[in-house]
Amino acid sequence: MNLELIRDKIFEIRGVKIMLDYDLALLYEVDTRVLNQAVKRNINRFPLDFMFQLTKNEWEILKSQFVISKIEKRGGTQKLPFAFTEQGLAMLSGVLKSNRAIEVNISIMRTFVMLRQYAINYIELNQKLENFMLESNMQFNDIYLALTELAETKSNENSERGKIGYKIENKN
Repeated sequence: MNLELIRDKIFEIRGVKIMLDYDLALLYEVDTRVLNQAVKRNINRFPLDFMFQLTKNEWEILKSQFVISKIEKRGGTQKLPFAFTEQGLAMLSGVLKSNRAIEVNISIMRTFVMLRQYAINYIELNQKLENFMLESNMQFNDIYLALTELAETKSNENSERGKIGYKIENKN
């Protein structure tokens, strides 16, 4: 399964990474209503931190920010989609028991691990960059102070010096 394809179907809502029911249905190769029916039959496995329905406002924001696949072609009544958190996705593997569901869930879990690793690497890189900038600024400050002091010293030396060159005497 293409992890990049899955990554492109992961969004952030309410401060958590989620996948939408119809994207999951496409990956699992089932109808969205079949996926949602399986969830409803096992609703006690899906508390609010595992799955929630988007509000109209969240759905509008999501549609405006991202290219959501096949929004127009979903058919039937336009219900607000359900969002599954990483824990909800793991719980889906116990509800949908086909070989395809197992394969998709493994790929989804790998994608979430990959995203976490990217985030950790980003934080580490950002910290290194901040440290470099801080050290560089200190070094540039030291260089600037040294150059300023050198310029002041040279300017004082130049004012105390005599003129350089030949002296022409007036023979009048």
